[in-house]
Amino acid sequence: MDCNKHGFLVLFTDILNSAMTTNPLEQEQVEEETKIQEPGKVILFNDEIHTFDEVITQLVKATGCSTGKAEALAWEVHTKGRAIVFSGEMSRCVEVSSILEEIQLMTQIEV
Repeated sequence: MDCNKHGFLVLFTDILNSAMTTNPLEQEQVEEETKIQEPGKVILFNDEIHTFDEVITQLVKATGCSTGKAEALAWEVHTKGRAIVFSGEMSRCVEVSSILEEIQLMTQIEV
């Protein structure tokens, strides 16, 4: 088989042919892919800037939860200083966090 000047085809063929044996580089790639797929959680931190209504509205928008659930989460953030407001796939955590941060709410994503 031919390959380009960088040897991509050869490398790909070698990986396919040696599926049962992995080198350290391949192992790192598999571990990183696993980490990306692990469930994550979005933590929302309290601040003295946003009103309860602003936080509740943004939580509903970001997570799709009910207003009642958003109120309970906002209260937990207020009283404890932080709360886990969403748990799920990492890609969805990033989306939820981004929506919350649209109004400058402070979030953190943890695995």
